[in-house]
Amino acid sequence: MKRLDSGYFRRGGHGETLDSCREDLDHLWWFWTAGNHLEETPVDNPGHEQLEAIRAQIQDVQARLEALGQRTGGVLDVAGLEAIEQEARGSSGQLSDLLVAAQVQVALCSAELRAEEEALVQGYPKKLRSAGWREVELRCSHGHPVKVKARYFSRRPARGRKRAKGCYPGLVLLGIYDHSTPVLAAEVSLMVTAMGSLAEAQQALASQGRKLDLKTVRTLSRRVAQRARQAYEAGHWPVGETLAGRRVVLSLDGGRLRIRTNKRGRKTAKRRHRYSTDWREPKLMVIYVVDQEGRADRRECPWLDGTLRGPEALLALIRYYLSRLGVGQADTLVVLADGARWIWKRVAELIAHFGLRAEQVYEVVDFYHVVEHLGTVAKARSDWTEGSRQAWVKTQRRRLLQGHLDQVLDALTAVCRRRRSPVLQREYRYFHHNRHRLNYAKLKANHLPIGSGAVESAIRRVVNLRLKGAGMFWGEETAQEMLMLRSYYKAGRWDLLKKLAFFPTSPLAA
Repeated sequence: MKRLDSGYFRRGGHGETLDSCREDLDHLWWFWTAGNHLEETPVDNPGHEQLEAIRAQIQDVQARLEALGQRTGGVLDVAGLEAIEQEARGSSGQLSDLLVAAQVQVALCSAELRAEEEALVQGYPKKLRSAGWREVELRCSHGHPVKVKARYFSRRPARGRKRAKGCYPGLVLLGIYDHSTPVLAAEVSLMVTAMGSLAEAQQALASQGRKLDLKTVRTLSRRVAQRARQAYEAGHWPVGETLAGRRVVLSLDGGRLRIRTNKRGRKTAKRRHRYSTDWREPKLMVIYVVDQEGRADRRECPWLDGTLRGPEALLALIRYYLSRLGVGQADTLVVLADGARWIWKRVAELIAHFGLRAEQVYEVVDFYHVVEHLGTVAKARSDWTEGSRQAWVKTQRRRLLQGHLDQVLDALTAVCRRRRSPVLQREYRYFHHNRHRLNYAKLKANHLPIGSGAVESAIRRVVNLRLKGAGMFWGEETAQEMLMLRSYYKAGRWDLLKKLAFFPTSPLAA
């Protein structure tokens, strides 16, 4: 059964000028009044009392805005205009948040939503009982705190305790987690993902009038990633795209970042844990479609995702995406990566899993990595001049592109024969192990890519520009969540991430 979000389990309850704002405020007022269609107020429903209190606040803010518009002193300088703009923006933002709060309260009082609450609670694995109506403070899109009353459901308290953990299922059904509306949570997460740090995101939000503490900014962004991951793991897939009949490229690679791990033992004099900062390799995958000329199809966003949990976890991600996108009906699948053994030892398993035909799949080692290995072979020959090395590499490079792989292997045999250099022996094994993945002439003839630039770019944009930096250390779970946020953001699929994160009945741990 679908489970409710842990973010709601608690111990107990709880830029424009005025003239340019008026049209938007009129729309908001119409939206509120159009939805204000409650039946006769039941005496035992405290939500209606709260709705009247919200209406009174709305009238107070409207009066302030009207008074602002009727001032006759005028604006004489830049400072005066800025003050008017700030006051108008603050009041209009507060009015917007109050109108949203009114609609939330209307929904919480409605018979329809209360029936859905009951159904959600009844299906929860552990028994929850109603604890009545409680006042909850919410943060709406402009950052102003507003109060609504919602029904609270909790478990039986443990022996010796007066209170038990519980939740507000009505808020969960509306996509309100961690006391924040969907718009605010999504925009905070987007800011954290796009900016260089949490502190920068907090400052940018504060400049917009959304004054949130650093802990709230961190929590909102992490919970968005957690819920999104859990939603699609539960099978929620709000995507209608397919790879049927398409030419598809799957590319894999790894990056580097530092994970902070607390050490055991005594804390420092400042009561802090000592810690280590080990390098870890986040593994990323990118799936994209190419046109008949072999260029990435710009009309479709790629699929980006990654994990810190090792090769098997990445393989599970790849299977998930390819199965949902119907790779079995694809015209061609090109698996493109460097020569890392952890990749290629799992590709055969992946192909067998989907039952792909041999003529349907191309395994390709990135051409430019192969050229680097040719350069390593040439440098290992200390008896060659620099000109001889460059000429040899250029010759083998041309042969690879022309499809003369046997000549390249013969040249490598001649260079490495009777030499005990471990470098030469290692490179010789590299080429022979990957010989069936070096058919670049056939790929070029079929207008298919031979370079892994897409995943190299993804490593730079997803990992290097956000998760890797001097003095930057991450908790493992936080880094895992940021990998997902950053991947969807850079792939142009942020709207999909929001659909996953605010799916109300996703299976979330209590």
